[in-house]
Amino acid sequence: MRRPQPVPSIEEITAHLRDWDITHVGVCSAEVLADTRATLHERKAAGLHADMGFTYRDPDRSTDPGRAVADAHSIIVAARPYLTDSEPPKPPPEAGPQARVGKYAWVDHYAPLREGLRSASKLIRRSGHRAVAFADDNSIVDRAVAHRAGLGWYGKNANLLLPGAGSFFVLGSIITTADYEWNEPLAPDGCGTCTKCFEGCPTDAIIAPGVIDANRCLSWVMQRAGSVPIEFREAVHDRIYGCDDCQDVCPISVRLGQRNTLPLPDEVHAWVDALEVLARPDDWIDEHYGRWYVAGRDFDLVRRNALIVVGNVGDPADERVRTTVERYRRHTNLVLVEHADWAADRLRTRS
Repeated sequence: MRRPQPVPSIEEITAHLRDWDITHVGVCSAEVLADTRATLHERKAAGLHADMGFTYRDPDRSTDPGRAVADAHSIIVAARPYLTDSEPPKPPPEAGPQARVGKYAWVDHYAPLREGLRSASKLIRRSGHRAVAFADDNSIVDRAVAHRAGLGWYGKNANLLLPGAGSFFVLGSIITTADYEWNEPLAPDGCGTCTKCFEGCPTDAIIAPGVIDANRCLSWVMQRAGSVPIEFREAVHDRIYGCDDCQDVCPISVRLGQRNTLPLPDEVHAWVDALEVLARPDDWIDEHYGRWYVAGRDFDLVRRNALIVVGNVGDPADERVRTTVERYRRHTNLVLVEHADWAADRLRTRS
């Protein structure tokens, strides 16, 4: 029987995680996140979650680390930047209407984050302790444990802001029975009097400091099943997945966040050819963009978003644009018909 090894120190864990470009690490207790639990219940009751599942699905579960790992004592929280050191080139105008993708989804940043956390978990398990990695998982509220671990504070846009770095990070954690020294949370508000995120949100989704109405937030509006509300379709503009506006105007995230960047990968999906998406079958969309969250894996929701983009930025004189829209006006999916009709009207007003 193999003898247990010593518990790796947090310094050893941090050094190990650097191999996956994980730049910030903190530790907190695995006690119930009581304040976060109350907030989730309160906002869910008020309808601010807009039928979002994820950690809202079962707040009592997603705020109790002990439900994820029995007898958990500590949580090691990690942040990996997703800003790149340069912007990818935009396709040429003759390529047709291009749909914009949120920065965090240009490439799969969660894959290396999970790989690093799982590798570090194995080091801890060699000591005989339980340790399980979580990232973008409804088992735990990532931002809440990251805040408790002292990685950052909640900005007015509800993102976690890391001091001197900003919010362009993906978060993950290791819940473990090992005993680590806990960090202290940061001061509750490092934003001061700045309200640029309020002013920068295209749909006024930030209704109070740190409070988002998901019914108005374009990131969720474009993921949610059903029709995109008419009043938000022009605001969607050229987006097909994700919205960065409240981060792009944040001085901490933009000015200071440049210190935490990764090289631009060889293959980046920052732009999507809207007409190609509308011409391709489900398996093609799944192969190229399957890492996106798509409710029920219903890729007609991606096509719905592409139709809005075509209506907003497509060239009304382009025969390909007109033909595509007319084809979708005869589709069997009534949601797609509705959005194709809207796109046709929008193109007429823009011609």
